[in-house]
Amino acid sequence: MAGVIKKFFIASMFMWMAPIIILYGFNHDLIPGVSHLSPHSLTLLSGFVAVISVNIVIAFYIYMAMKEPSDKHEPDAKFVSEAKASVSQLTGKAEDSSQSLKKEE
Repeated sequence: MAGVIKKFFIASMFMWMAPIIILYGFNHDLIPGVSHLSPHSLTLLSGFVAVISVNIVIAFYIYMAMKEPSDKHEPDAKFVSEAKASVSQLTGKAEDSSQSLKKEE
């Protein structure tokens, strides 16, 4: 569980830091070749690249989550037994109500 929280925290940090760094770099001419752009083009390009960076971080986070082994997670036995009992109780009541409807017809 700690590994999942750590991955989530790191991905969240990058989702905040990457666009801010990109916007700062564009606005302070730290990225080569953007000094000749008009202010309108500079704003559009920096915003587009910042949004793309967030999407890349999200895609990487999803990839890491999909790569995580699924056999590590065992369901709680008590929860599973209570859920099965609840479902069987509900299906029993549903069958009783459907039989009473048939009798009424």
